[in-house]
Amino acid sequence: MEKVFIGLGSNLSEPQKQLRSALAAMEEIPDCRLLRCSSFYHSAPIGPGEQPDYVNAVVELECALTPIELLDQLQTIEQAHGRERSVRWGARTLDLDVLLFGEQQLDETRLQVPHPRMAERNFVLQPLAELDPQLQLPSGELLQQLLQDCPQNRLEKF
Repeated sequence: MEKVFIGLGSNLSEPQKQLRSALAAMEEIPDCRLLRCSSFYHSAPIGPGEQPDYVNAVVELECALTPIELLDQLQTIEQAHGRERSVRWGARTLDLDVLLFGEQQLDETRLQVPHPRMAERNFVLQPLAELDPQLQLPSGELLQQLLQDCPQNRLEKF
């Protein structure tokens, strides 16, 4: 079993409800166990055009799936929540990102782990630090240092 962290985000169709529903769906992923979820956070949108604020969180799983098998499960959950991939970084009903998958470092067409932009996103780092403040990334970087160096985007804990 690997320790896995997943980032959740939504800014359409009742975002808090979307995240709660996604949490329930993640509890049903075979060979995975949802351990805990961070608080929910409001964050300013990153991406094109005018968008509503996001609701974000991070969950910790124990998982016996491969990273790609888990990605497939997460994308199925996104699709069940009406996720459309028409505009990169556009508004969305649900976004589920594999942030960390144990100590693995992957650079595949469909999946990069650790998530390549997590160090730039306080809406990922802050909830992650809530779950594991002493976390060290596979590269050796300390989460607390990344959080200190991260640009401050409007972020508010619920």
